[in-house]
Amino acid sequence: MIYVKRDPTLIPEKVLKVAERAQAQLEALPSVERKDFIAKKAHVWRAFTRYLSKMSYGKCWYSESNDPQSFFAVDHFRPKGEAKRTEADSDDGYPWLAFSIENFCLAAGRSNSINKDEATDETVGKGSWFPLLTAVPKARWDDRCEVDELPVLLDPTKLGDVDLIDINPDDGRAMPSMVCIGDVKRLRASKSIELYGLNLGNLITARKRVMREVEDHYQNLMELLAEDQDRPAINRIQEQIRRATRSDAPYARAARAKLLQLPAGAYFCAKPEDLPMIA
Repeated sequence: MIYVKRDPTLIPEKVLKVAERAQAQLEALPSVERKDFIAKKAHVWRAFTRYLSKMSYGKCWYSESNDPQSFFAVDHFRPKGEAKRTEADSDDGYPWLAFSIENFCLAAGRSNSINKDEATDETVGKGSWFPLLTAVPKARWDDRCEVDELPVLLDPTKLGDVDLIDINPDDGRAMPSMVCIGDVKRLRASKSIELYGLNLGNLITARKRVMREVEDHYQNLMELLAEDQDRPAINRIQEQIRRATRSDAPYARAARAKLLQLPAGAYFCAKPEDLPMIA
């Protein structure tokens, strides 16, 4: 997981207006008609897909995967329908957020939908899960206090949440970070890793590949620097390392983790001024 800036300025006005009209219609409906209305308006949030993709450089907001064979969809961070709190407890969720850009995330299929981890046979995927740390406060249609809730799942648009997960530079697995201190933070990190499917085998394999490439670049660079001669390859390899650790790179979190493990690796890691512009 890596921080994603939700940027409404990337979205055409006409797309936003369609969502606003749908919201106004929803607000005017009696409660018994809301569920069917939302189901018939899926095209409204689907229209945001390409713009959410720009915000994350084409990557899943949860897993950092850019796999072209994955089905990407707009996920409602807070479920627009049923919200599963525990195995035995669910409720009507957050229908008033069905058309809210503040509730949209771009998610790859295996992070978004319930599926099986082939290696462990465990069920993963966010689905309709949205557990809370405490039963109160809990938002509902007549009391939209979602900003006061204490969600278990980490939000990729919040820097403090993203910092709770890191990648193990040795095995490529997602894990609680060094600042993930205390039972509550550890619960949030571990549950997010589980439900977002962040340790699926294909993700671990992809991270390991990126980490090997970064380490190879680093070792080649160190050998060149040891020669104490100014060679064009030095700049080229530095740029390759910066690109691998920029926010637009697939599995940048893993690349950074490996680089930071290496002596002087932090010096070569991408810096804020290296970040790409969103086209």
